Amino acid sequence: MPLYKLADFDPNYRDTFGGDDIKGLPLYTQGQNRVGTVIDALVDPDGRFRYLVIDTEFDANRKKILLPIGLTRIDYSVQRIYVDGLSREQLQNLPEYRDDITVDYDYEEQVRRAYRTPGSNVTYDRNTYSYQQDANLYNLNEQNHQNLKLYEERLIANKNRIKTGEVAVGKHIETETARVSVPIEKERVVIERVPVTEEGMVVDSNEVQFQEGEVARIEIYEETPEIHKEAFVREEVHVKKVVEQDVVEAQDTIRREELDIKTEGDLPLSQNDINEIDRT
Repeated sequence: MPLYKLADFDPNYRDTFGGDDIKGLPLYTQGQNRVGTVIDALVDPDGRFRYLVIDTEFDANRKKILLPIGLTRIDYSVQRIYVDGLSREQLQNLPEYRDDITVDYDYEEQVRRAYRTPGSNVTYDRNTYSYQQDANLYNLNEQNHQNLKLYEERLIANKNRIKTGEVAVGKHIETETARVSVPIEKERVVIERVPVTEEGMVVDSNEVQFQEGEVARIEIYEETPEIHKEAFVREEVHVKKVVEQDVVEAQDTIRREELDIKTEGDLPLSQNDINEIDRT
């Protein structure tokens, strides 16, 4: 099974772990002796931690080794990693790790043999080997790797769109009696008979022509009203919606968990460690 350096597997691993970086953390024994520094980590194709790459500081000898993750306890509160036993004999038996080597089954077996219980003669099949067969080396102990989650409540504002009413616009017909005045003209004939004086009664008999029958015709007209209905646009009605903005404020009591750290006994912590705890 191939193994990958942490940054090669996840270039953004710091964001994945919420800003925490395991690189650079010092490695201490349970007796508070510093034995090295974490310079990298190796993970399997599923992203599970398998080894920490340690730059050891035993005496004046420096050597890079692989430390199975199951033997460590990570304490981010004091920015330290603790190892449950790392003897000088184990360090001498561990193969040196270099960036250019291939961590294959044979190399891992050299590492595992150095950490396995002394006197253990168990053999494994390279074709069927599983990390669970060395669970004490690779499984994270939840008691030694506690991740505390501090919770807080927040007010989350969302909006729901609900129907508060509707407006229906329609038309109906109303009737009324309308009146209109139209002036009209009517013609009539007025016949006036005007008596004349005695002097005017004498005429020349030669000029007189007596006639019978129709002597004049006058046509008489009158106007009659013509009433009809036409439709006109009386007014226009525009129907539209407008959106009014408003701000609704709400308040409530929210809770937040804070971390309380209590120490007992004479702990071998430096002032920097205490400040780190306070900041955490």
